[in-house]
Amino acid sequence: MTAPAAPVLDLERLSLHFGGLRALSELDLRVDEEEIVSLIGPNGAGKTTVFNVITGVYQPNSGDVRFAGQPIAGLAPHKIARLGIARTFQSLRLFLNMSVIENVMAATYGHTKATPPESVLRLPRARREEREVRALAEDVLSFFGQRLAGYRWDQPAYSLSYANRRRLEIARALGTGPRLLLLDEPAAGMNPAETHEITELIGRLRDERHVSILVIEHDMHVVAGCSDRVVALDHGVKIAEGGFDEVAGHPAVVEAYMGRDPQALMDAGEAAGEAAGGATEGAPQGAAEGAAGEAPEGAPG
Repeated sequence: MTAPAAPVLDLERLSLHFGGLRALSELDLRVDEEEIVSLIGPNGAGKTTVFNVITGVYQPNSGDVRFAGQPIAGLAPHKIARLGIARTFQSLRLFLNMSVIENVMAATYGHTKATPPESVLRLPRARREEREVRALAEDVLSFFGQRLAGYRWDQPAYSLSYANRRRLEIARALGTGPRLLLLDEPAAGMNPAETHEITELIGRLRDERHVSILVIEHDMHVVAGCSDRVVALDHGVKIAEGGFDEVAGHPAVVEAYMGRDPQALMDAGEAAGEAAGGATEGAPQGAAEGAAGEAPEGAPG
């Protein structure tokens, strides 16, 4: 009998704290081959911290981080990127004064082998790799169709619209040839039409580029539209996991976003109202009149 394939990403009992602040606590999370997993939770839940631990920005205090079965906790970020993990950021991190195609080409150089002297002297290996790098960048940009079409390739990145800058950042991450793609709020700041396009794009990335995706997103339309599985965090603790409908209706998730279950608040309000009504009915006549705003007979005017 064939053993089940190891998950692409496996976090086991992951904990991280900054002094007395516990950012992640005993977190278990996995992403399987060509699976899209959404990570949701209110601000401060620890979602971006998870990305920072996976990519080597932070080193966990305890627990394991495994990529394709290989432990990666404690590795430098550039080494993790070379293994096949790429990410985008909440705030755009493009090279605005470089052209669109140069932004993508810059992401590919970690896999080239030409030395600095070879590149300066334009020796054959350097020239060959330059052609290969440009061909790869063109292929990646072509995936985005007219949004990052050929006539835009030589335009500076600062000339792009906000939505196209978001697409370019995803394109640059793809330029590293990842097996796992981490998308941090890819639909942030977009209008409904752009949000719908990004939702479709995430699905195409999995289906056509065959990458596994872990996405942080606050827009529930995006989460519902692209996720195979949803994981909810609150204060660094996993509070729910499963399909979108199951997680979105989970009492702990509702409480994390709303403070308390709205039905529980309504029930509590009704109970409080009934208790107040009962107290008024059972009170002496003068007290009841006072509660109604009328002073009892003989009270000072």
